[in-house]
Amino acid sequence: MPQSSRYSDERVEQILAQLVQVLEENHAPTDLSLMVLGNMVTNLINTSVAPAQRRALARSFADALQASVREDKAH
Repeated sequence: MPQSSRYSDERVEQILAQLVQVLEENHAPTDLSLMVLGNMVTNLINTSVAPAQRRALARSFADALQASVREDKAH
């Protein structure tokens, strides 16, 4: 069952486009982009989530990421 969000698709897409633009402007290859985004997620969790909830949120995020990755052959 898809999870509903309190944020509009338009707002999510706008912020995503801005993040992609920054990575493209810096000519960041995939591995560097993933490192930067991973560090951003870690920082958000460590600075914005209560210590007792951090591991559970990180696990939930990782599970959602795994579920969203396609296994088609497109590259």
